[in-house]
Amino acid sequence: MSERRYDDDEVAAIFAIAADDRTVAERRISQQNGLTLGDLQAIGRDVGIAPEAVARAAVALDSRPAQRRFLGLPIGVSRTVELNRKMSDDEWERLVVHLREVFHARGTTRRDGSLRQWTNGNLHVLVEPTAAGHRLRLGTYNGGARASITAGLASLGMMVATVLAASGSLAHAAPGVALLGLMGVGMIANGAARLPRWARLRGRQMDELAAEIAAEQTSSS
Repeated sequence: MSERRYDDDEVAAIFAIAADDRTVAERRISQQNGLTLGDLQAIGRDVGIAPEAVARAAVALDSRPAQRRFLGLPIGVSRTVELNRKMSDDEWERLVVHLREVFHARGTTRRDGSLRQWTNGNLHVLVEPTAAGHRLRLGTYNGGARASITAGLASLGMMVATVLAASGSLAHAAPGVALLGLMGVGMIANGAARLPRWARLRGRQMDELAAEIAAEQTSSS
């Protein structure tokens, strides 16, 4: 199994995360074939950075953030973490317990061969095999907010259709038109207003889970 190697830019990013110090990040450490996590941890010790912090930062770097958008709003959040090792059954069980604590949801677990998953509604955590070990996928989707926005757009569409159909008798249709307009705007605002905060919270929770995985890797090595 080949060990993950980090190029110059990744080395700088890892030490920036681990040390939270731009002076460390600006040190360019070069090696023709890149550096392994062990190399990085050895360098970290020389500058006073704990190996655990370097490992957590490396996982954070490999945790690729992504957002699914709807009308420009963050309707879905996901993270992909390359573990570069195999996750044991005991570690998976501990992760499930932690997932239930973080998301305040019991959820359900399922295993299909080497694939493992924990789901709770639109929230899911998957562990899948790779050539280097396992990959962790975390993702969620705010179906309620999208439904609210979609219903609001439909209500506005009905308002426009009512105005066009009313033509000369618009005065009689005015109360219904106003009601449809208010309902549409209200539903869109209700769905859109909570999405940015929700996306930030879920992203932070997923980042913290990735850091926990990194700590687990360090303690078991």
